[in-house]
Amino acid sequence: MGPLNGVKVVELASLAPAPFGCMVLADLGADVLQIRRGSPGEGLSAPAGPLDRGKHTLALDLKNERDLDVAHEIIEAADVFVEGFRPGVTERLGLGPDHLLARNPRLIYARMTGWGQDGALAARAGHDINYIALAGALEPIGRAGERPVPPLNLIGDFAGGGMLLALGVIAALYERERSGTGQVVDAAMVDGAALLTAFLHGMHANGLWNEERGTNALDGGAPFYDTYECADGRYVAVGCVEPQFFAQLVAGLEIDAELPFHLDPRGWPEIREQLRAAFKQRPRDEWAKLFADTDACVTPVLSPWEAPEHPHNQQRQLFVEIGGVCQPAPAPRFSRTPATLPHPSEPASGDAAEVLARWGNGHAS
Repeated sequence: MGPLNGVKVVELASLAPAPFGCMVLADLGADVLQIRRGSPGEGLSAPAGPLDRGKHTLALDLKNERDLDVAHEIIEAADVFVEGFRPGVTERLGLGPDHLLARNPRLIYARMTGWGQDGALAARAGHDINYIALAGALEPIGRAGERPVPPLNLIGDFAGGGMLLALGVIAALYERERSGTGQVVDAAMVDGAALLTAFLHGMHANGLWNEERGTNALDGGAPFYDTYECADGRYVAVGCVEPQFFAQLVAGLEIDAELPFHLDPRGWPEIREQLRAAFKQRPRDEWAKLFADTDACVTPVLSPWEAPEHPHNQQRQLFVEIGGVCQPAPAPRFSRTPATLPHPSEPASGDAAEVLARWGNGHAS
């Protein structure tokens, strides 16, 4: 059932970051009940799909006193409450941390926002691109001399948002085992995105990262860490930083010319032209097959829809089908308490007593 088996989570439905964090908790075995505000089809929530897997859902009109009482009764029996709204929204709904922690002192109250619970921008609107821009995570991404490129909404919403939320919840649950008391977890996407740049700050402090994007070893500036177009218009990824790996790349490409030392930026233009010309000689999958059994660090650039078909991913069962939708499998993996395959989102009873009965004795663990 997963290492979080027995942990009871109430999620107030919102957009992607908080639902993703709760999906991770559900994947790890937590019993997640998602409360959707208003009648079915009403309220702000993410489209149905993988982010809902492993959860039960319950529609409540939180402006209705009776439904709000139902929500309070359910949360009183929970271990974790998760909300993903601007500061003050849940307080106005009657579901703020002071009120809920007074009724359930062991509750972990997790808040997912873009800017955090305080600061000059706390009350302002924003999206992933805004949070990672202010955190310094967007500016380095892109080609030299070109504008920054948004990396989908992966850095703010999911890595710096939902995943940070899940980590914060798990840490707070662990601390509660010692103190017996819950607390508020303030998970902000701007915080998480900044945290992800820790390595860059270290590189820059040691003179190993230039100010200009696209001119460094790991941002596409170096020819040994980049993507190359193949004969069929598709791409391979090359990441042979170490000299012995770069030597295997050159051998596999059958480049006869004597190349400059690959870690010296002065030789990068010449090396790049040699690699670019070589990769254009064969289609992507031929190169993938040729380099598959080497340490040249060459892999095909797969679309999300191709990735489930790759032999390694199939052997690892990296993708699963849930509710007719192919999607990433739960991770990480555990030797003694493995997670089970998540089920599609299931509707829950509208009766608080039935929900509490399913949760056991009706009291938070």
